Amino acid sequence: MRKLVKELIPFVRDVVSWSLAGGIIYQLYLCCLAALMVLGVYAYFIQLKVGMAATNMSDIVSWGFYIANFTFLVGVAAAAVMIILPSFIFKDKDLHKVVIIGEVVAIGALVMCLMFVFVDLGAPWKAWHMIPVIGLFNWPTSLLTWDVLVLNGYLVLNLMVPAYILFCHYHNRKPDEKKYLPFVFLSIFWAFGIHLVTAFLYQGLPARPFWNNPLMGPRFLASAFAAGPALIMILLVIIQSTTSFKIEDQIFNKIRRISVVSAIINLIMLFSEIFKEFYLPTHHSLPAIYLYFGLQGHAALVPWIWTAIAMNLLGTLTLAFNPGKNNPKVLVPACVLLFLGIWVEKGIGLIVPGLVPSPMGEIVDYAPSWVEISITLGILALGLFVVSLLLKPALIIEQRYEARSSRQVRIRPGA
Repeated sequence: MRKLVKELIPFVRDVVSWSLAGGIIYQLYLCCLAALMVLGVYAYFIQLKVGMAATNMSDIVSWGFYIANFTFLVGVAAAAVMIILPSFIFKDKDLHKVVIIGEVVAIGALVMCLMFVFVDLGAPWKAWHMIPVIGLFNWPTSLLTWDVLVLNGYLVLNLMVPAYILFCHYHNRKPDEKKYLPFVFLSIFWAFGIHLVTAFLYQGLPARPFWNNPLMGPRFLASAFAAGPALIMILLVIIQSTTSFKIEDQIFNKIRRISVVSAIINLIMLFSEIFKEFYLPTHHSLPAIYLYFGLQGHAALVPWIWTAIAMNLLGTLTLAFNPGKNNPKVLVPACVLLFLGIWVEKGIGLIVPGLVPSPMGEIVDYAPSWVEISITLGILALGLFVVSLLLKPALIIEQRYEARSSRQVRIRPGA
């Protein structure tokens, strides 16, 4: 135990030092994120003072911008499995080099997911209901309790495994696979679980025909495995252009193919849903009509959903044909288009039409208030802050460990 503490102190000290150290651009970047977090805290205090009346949610649209972002980011967190699975199951050495990046993205996404649920509760003192044993957890009958368990469990797994590996690499030791591989395999199954359980939350509501769809679970996974890798590719381009961490072209190719295949499957299921809704429309098709064409003069979401579909198609086609041969000037805009397209379609384009019209036929247009937007920006800034502070020391440790390993390999033949 004493030896562990002795090794842990310099590890933590250096991780904190490396996280905060950097040039003027990096410091300004962290300051901007901090400013957005302060704005989010200010808006949250207004929400606490005024109540949920500070948002544009209502009795009809009771889930809005917070839950829309939560739903999308659960997919981003789950998408890390598309890097972890080939790295550890199929022993892919190329993707193994960037697996730590995928896990850090998952951690940041999960932190944001939990914060969006927290602010959507209205008041922080209501959160005790979500704590097992202490609160009224209603497990296993409530799907929401399953969501609490899988999200927090996946966050613990994504914190524990990389921390152990980085700790060993920091001390120039090879991690013991028997200690962490079982948790890696568990996290792979857990990643599918977090998104399927979230999908089942919507899918299990028979009074909401827009959500009561057997394709909801598979579509959640397909969209997640398209948007998540797209975000990881953007992050890889930023890392390659701003650090000495080199990322080979074949890594981009493999992640790009994962994203393209998933995006195509997502589009096929999207068009299947559209066909079902509009080939022989019934009164259950009213939410889809409201989303795609407007209903009784209410058409707030129409331009958003068609723009999202166009971005999905353009981003998928660009990544599929790869005209720039992984040129960042082509790759990054394509990834941004795909990411934003899925964000709109899977966020507001999924949540609001599920609630409009209400079971009584009431139609209310919804757009987030400045309070909701400010809190959302603060949470997104928090997620980026977490990713930045974790990723910077992780890359330094990995580079140093790789350099030491390569030196040992060069010395061994002549020894």
